[in-house]
Amino acid sequence: MKTIIYSLAILSLLACGKNEATQTNVSLMEVLPEDEVATKAYSPDSPPKLQMPIPEAKPIDKAINLKKIIKSGDMTIEVADIKTAQEKIQNSVKYNKAYIQNERFSNSETQTTLSMEIRIPNQNFDQLVNSFSDEIGSITQKNIRVEDVTEEYTDVSIRLKNKLAYLEKYRDLLKRSASTKDLIEIQEKIRGLEEEIESSEGRLRYIDDQVNYSTLDLTLIREKPRNTVTSKIGFGSRLIDSVANGWNIFVNFFLGVVSLWPFLFIIPFIIFFWRKWRKRKSKKE
Repeated sequence: MKTIIYSLAILSLLACGKNEATQTNVSLMEVLPEDEVATKAYSPDSPPKLQMPIPEAKPIDKAINLKKIIKSGDMTIEVADIKTAQEKIQNSVKYNKAYIQNERFSNSETQTTLSMEIRIPNQNFDQLVNSFSDEIGSITQKNIRVEDVTEEYTDVSIRLKNKLAYLEKYRDLLKRSASTKDLIEIQEKIRGLEEEIESSEGRLRYIDDQVNYSTLDLTLIREKPRNTVTSKIGFGSRLIDSVANGWNIFVNFFLGVVSLWPFLFIIPFIIFFWRKWRKRKSKKE
């Protein structure tokens, strides 16, 4: 009888052990990925691996390390016809993916002037300037400037990152602070940092705009022909011009004097009454 009881007890223990192993394997299959489930089938005694999320790598800001070069210039070109030159300029501007930002026109007795402020993609700046030099007219003035602002851009970018880091710290302090005094001081710090950050971001945007698009101030001039017969250069013509200018000055002076006729009409009466008053005064004395 004892032998039967011992046999039943041993069989019960073996059955419980199989059930626990089966449950453990099932729980691991629910947690582990499919590839690790297959591994567990071959090595059931190996411990489960902890699955940790891998943080996404942030891209490095390469813009800070790039050269920041600002190109700008101004040109003055003497042309035979303003309208024809303007059409050529518009074609060149369109071809080089540029645009005219400002345009000013003036017309005087001696010349007609058209001034334009052109924004050009940095890589097309030289090509556009050369096209103006070859096709538009005679260049009377040209000045090209190149400015390296890499150091300034890098400095502003680093300061901006530091300010953003400080801003986050102050915002965390604001959440944890309890006293009213601390709240006011932290809010003032945050306000000052936000203004500085906005200013730094604006400066970086301005530099990027100047780097990406160069600026060219272009002036077209058309000299008008002289209407007098003395348009030829020479001593005689210059002498006649001087005489004509002198006559014009005299006429302008005479017309100016005539325009003062009310004063010329009143002055004799003033003199008459003044003398009469002096005579009366001398008799009394």
